[in-house]
Amino acid sequence: MSAPHDPGTSSGVFRRKPIEQIDDGSEGVGLQRTLGLRQLTAIGVGGIIGAGIFSLAGAVANQTAGPAVLISFLIAGIASAAAAFSYAEFAGLIPRAGSAYTYGYAVLGEIVGWFIGWDLLLEYTAIVSVVAIGISGYFNDLLGFLDIKLPLWMSGAPGTEKVGEVAAGSYKVNLFAVLLCLLIAFILNQGMKNAARFETLLVYLKVALVILVIVVGAFHINTGNYDNFFPFGLSGAFTGAATVFFAVFGYDAMSTAAEESKDSTKHMPKAILYSLAISMVLYVLACLVLTGMVNFKDINPTSAFSSAFKSVGLPWLGAVIAAGAIIGILTVLFTFLMGATRVGYSMSRDGLLPKWFSKTHPVRKVPSRMTWILGGASALIAGFLPIGEAAELTNIGILLAFVVVCVAVIVLRYKQPDLPRTFKTPGMPVVPIIGVFFSLWLITFLQWQTWLRFAIWFAIGMVIYFGYSRSHSALAKRGSDPESTD
Repeated sequence: MSAPHDPGTSSGVFRRKPIEQIDDGSEGVGLQRTLGLRQLTAIGVGGIIGAGIFSLAGAVANQTAGPAVLISFLIAGIASAAAAFSYAEFAGLIPRAGSAYTYGYAVLGEIVGWFIGWDLLLEYTAIVSVVAIGISGYFNDLLGFLDIKLPLWMSGAPGTEKVGEVAAGSYKVNLFAVLLCLLIAFILNQGMKNAARFETLLVYLKVALVILVIVVGAFHINTGNYDNFFPFGLSGAFTGAATVFFAVFGYDAMSTAAEESKDSTKHMPKAILYSLAISMVLYVLACLVLTGMVNFKDINPTSAFSSAFKSVGLPWLGAVIAAGAIIGILTVLFTFLMGATRVGYSMSRDGLLPKWFSKTHPVRKVPSRMTWILGGASALIAGFLPIGEAAELTNIGILLAFVVVCVAVIVLRYKQPDLPRTFKTPGMPVVPIIGVFFSLWLITFLQWQTWLRFAIWFAIGMVIYFGYSRSHSALAKRGSDPESTD
C-alpha cells in the first residue's frame, strides 16, 4: 500500500506500525479473500438484527418507552452511525483483520491496541454465550409448542432456577447453548467461503421473516394504540436508546473480516453502512407494527411478536416467529465468534499473543486454533453461567472500542490527511465526536458489577502485556521501527 510516511513511534508502549507497512494479506499468506459485498453485508446484518427485534423491542416498549420505542431505535441508530462512519473510513484505509484493535494499534499505539483487543476478546466471546443462552430459551419455547419437555438437568445453568419454580440444583448445564457454540465454531472452521454461504442463507431467512411480520402485522394495526406515544416521557425514549444501542452494532465484528474480503478497500465501507441502514429500516418498521398491534401495556416483554399475533387470532404465526427467532439470532453467534477469532488472530500475528494462536488451517485458511479455543470458552460460559451473569461481561468493551475508533479517525485525518481513503467520514470532526459522546454517555448506564469485571480483566491483560506482549511484539523484535524518525 503506497501512502505518505507515518513517522510512528520508535519505542515504548505507544510505538505504532506505520500504515503503509501494515500487511493487508495481499501476499497470499494467512487468511483467504473470498467475501464479496453481498456476503459482507449479510454478515453485518446477521450481527445487528437478532435479539433487538425478537426480545429487546418488546421489553423496552412495555417497560421503558411505550410506542416511542421506535424513537429509541432511531436515537441509537444515529449514535451507532456516528461510529459506523469512522469504522467505514478505517475499513477502506486499513484492509486488515482486527477492526478496532488494528485501528487503535496503527494510530494511537501498541498499548491502546492491546487494551482494545484484549477487551474485545472477552466482549465478543461473552456476546456469543449470551446469545446462545437466549436461543436456548426460544428452543425450549418451541418444544413447548410441540408438547416436548427436556430433562431439567440439561435445560439451564446452575443458578438459573427462580424461587418457587423448581428445586435448587435442578439445573446442571445449558446443554443446547453449549452445543450451539461448538456448532458455530465447527462451521467457521470449514472455511470462510462455506461459512459465509451458511450465514448468508440464514440472514435471507431472517430478513424474510421480519418482512413477513411487518407486512402481516400492518393489517392488524390499531392507530389508537399510538395515542399515548410518550407514556414515559421523552426521557423514557432516551433511556430506551441506551438499552437498545446494544442491538444496533455488529458491523464492528463484521469489519474484523477485512482480510477475507475480495476488495476490502471498496466493499468494506459499503458493507458497514449498508448493513446498518437495512437493519435500522427493519427495526423501525417492526417497532411501528408491534406497538400498533398491541397497547404497550399489554406487550409481552419476553415474546412480544409471538404474543402479539396470538392476540389477533394468528397463533400459527407466533409459532413461526419462535422458530424464526432461533434462526435469526443464530446469525449473531456467527458474526461475533468470527469477530473474536479474527481479533485474537491479529493480536497473535503481531506477536502480542503467542504465534501458535495465529496458525491457520493449511487448506481452509482459517485460524482454527483460535476458533476452537474461543468457541470452547463461549460454550463453557453459556453452559454454566446464568444469562444475567454472562451478560454482565459484555457491553463496556465495545463502547470503549467505539471511543477509540472515533478518536483515532480524527487524529489520523489531521496527522495524515493525504492517505488514500476510499471513504471519508462526513462532518469531520463533529460526527466522530458525536460517536464519542454517545458511547461515553451509554457507559454511565452500566452496572458497577460490569465495571468490576472489566477492571479484573483489564488487570489480567496488563500483567500479560508487560510480562509477555511488550517484549514479544513484532515491533519490539525489530528493535525499533525502521521508518521512524522519532
